[in-house]
Amino acid sequence: MSEAAKKVDLSPKRIREYETEGFIRPQREPKTNNRILSDYDVRLIQRLTYLIHEKGFTIASLKFLMKIAPCWKIFDCAEKERCPTYLKTSIPCWKIIKQENGLCKAICTDCPIFRNADIEEIKLFDGPSHSQKTGHENK
Repeated sequence: MSEAAKKVDLSPKRIREYETEGFIRPQREPKTNNRILSDYDVRLIQRLTYLIHEKGFTIASLKFLMKIAPCWKIFDCAEKERCPTYLKTSIPCWKIIKQENGLCKAICTDCPIFRNADIEEIKLFDGPSHSQKTGHENK
């Protein structure tokens, strides 16, 4: 864990927070129960750090984003055009991967999008529809 923390320039405490929030799920050393961060975990941590510190996202907003945005967009996938999830954006990526092979090196259960799939969907803008406000129906 300390090696990975140095690699991503974060404290082990922050990395444990990412684990608690469901963004990463490191493997555990069987004898010592120490966390073993894979290259995939490190890439996730680097992307989360960028989104939080450079783009101003909060943990809550990232969880919500993972509910509504495709994985290739969140994780800036360079090979997205080759992935079946890119072609079927209306279906959650983890549902597509069950049917077809995707490009991710990790299995879906390691992905924060899959692990946060049970977050309640809410409307972004709650209130009367445009037609209710104006008295006109959209046709």
